Amino acid sequence: MARRDTEGKRIPAPPVVRDRVVVERVWDGGSPDGEQRPGTGAKKRNRGGPAVDVSDVRFIGLAGDTESKLRRRLIDAAVAFDRERFGESQKLLQSIEKLAPGVPEVLELLGLSYYRQGKWREAIRELERFESATSSFEQYPVLADCYRARREYSKVEELWRALGEASPTAELVEEGRIVYAGALADQGKLREAIRALEAAPKAPRKPKLHHLRRWYALADLYERGGDLKRAKRLFSEIDGLEPGFGDVRLRMSQLR
Repeated sequence: MARRDTEGKRIPAPPVVRDRVVVERVWDGGSPDGEQRPGTGAKKRNRGGPAVDVSDVRFIGLAGDTESKLRRRLIDAAVAFDRERFGESQKLLQSIEKLAPGVPEVLELLGLSYYRQGKWREAIRELERFESATSSFEQYPVLADCYRARREYSKVEELWRALGEASPTAELVEEGRIVYAGALADQGKLREAIRALEAAPKAPRKPKLHHLRRWYALADLYERGGDLKRAKRLFSEIDGLEPGFGDVRLRMSQLR
């Protein structure tokens, strides 16, 4: 079932770039007996792609006990996010931001928490603060997707052009391309959307996750454009490489 935002509108399939978190902590201060103990309840999932790493964040200028408290709270927020309890992670991160404003990892994860709830305006605010603090392109695809959801298509194109010119990583560019093509399709520019995805560099012999996501988006556009044969062939290719990827088998079964 498609996720919905707070206004009941469909939430686009999220870009996966840095949309997971490393929440593993090795040590968290000392115990009363002076022995250091491992942190608890933390883990990391191997879902592909780089992650938001909150495992070693420091809150400079705060007393040791306050810093330790905020680090534990940040770990709790990251665990909540990883378990898709986005409202819980948002509240924890907001409380951290009040005490230690402007920490990049907090801004980034807070923006993603808003994003995964369909709170586009708030997500844009925090992710743009993150970008200003770090000059990072890491969340450009997510930012573009927020603007796409708000139908601010000129901003989507602006972010896509900047991402394409900088070309930080193949993964980021592919994710940005998917969002840009989706924005074109939203405007009824289906042929342009298809061309945008077809123009991507050829995938390697062993495609990665972002290649499969681009193929899925392209197959979806083929189907929407009435080219059912090409759509089914591409869905089938994805399923052959990554069985059970998304809903490809359902999509294939519907293309009789």
